[in-house]
Amino acid sequence: MIVTNIAQRLKARAFQLDMTPAAVAEASGLNRSFIYDIIRGKSVRPSRAKLQKVADVLKVDVDWLIDGDGTIEGEAPKIYSPDTTFVGISGVKAKASGGGGTIVHAEDEQASKLYHFRLSWIEDELEANPKNLRILRVTGDSMVPTLNEGDTILVDMGRKSPYPPGLFVLHDGMGLMAKRIEHIPSSDPPRIRVTSDNPNYSPYDCLLDEVNIVGRIRWYGRRV
Repeated sequence: MIVTNIAQRLKARAFQLDMTPAAVAEASGLNRSFIYDIIRGKSVRPSRAKLQKVADVLKVDVDWLIDGDGTIEGEAPKIYSPDTTFVGISGVKAKASGGGGTIVHAEDEQASKLYHFRLSWIEDELEANPKNLRILRVTGDSMVPTLNEGDTILVDMGRKSPYPPGLFVLHDGMGLMAKRIEHIPSSDPPRIRVTSDNPNYSPYDCLLDEVNIVGRIRWYGRRV
C-alpha cells in the first residue's frame, strides 16, 4: 500500500527509526499535541516551520513529509496501513508470579507463540513500539483482584521507570513478579515501594538498584 498522507508518512518513518510519537515531539522541541493531531487526522495542514523540525529529527526532507516528494536518509520506510496491519508480540514461557516470584530458567526466557495486536492500537493508544512488548502469564494470587491466576499481560520493556506509579513486572534475583511499584519521594539513594493488591500480602520498601524492573504492564486479558 502506498502512503497517501502526512500522518502515514510520519508514523512510518518514526516506526522505522524506533521512535514513538512522543519521542519525535520531544526531540523536535514541540508539544506532543502537534504530533498527535497530525497522526489522528486533526491537523491536515500543520505549520511548515514546525514540520521542518520534525523532518530534521526523522532525517527526511520536509517536502517528503508534506507530499511524499524529497529525499530520505537511508532506506525509505516500509509502507503499511496501521488500521489494517497486525503485529505479532512474542509470548515468553516464563510466568510473572503474583506471589513470591517465579524462578526463571534460561529456556523460559525464549519466545513461544505470537499474539497479534492491531498496530494502530499499539502506536496510538499505548504509545509503544512493538519491539519492546512481550506477553507473559500470571501465576499466584497476590495481585487479586486486579490480576488473577492465568491472566495474560502485555509488558512494555521500554518503560522501566517507577514514575508514575503503576503495575510492573520485576525480577528480584530469583524470579519474575507482577507487582504495583511506586517511587518513594526524596529518597536518596532512590527507593521504591512494592505492593500487592491482595491485602494478605504485606508491602515492602527496597532500593531501586536491588530489583530489575522488566517493564510496565500495559494491558491484560482474562478468560471467562
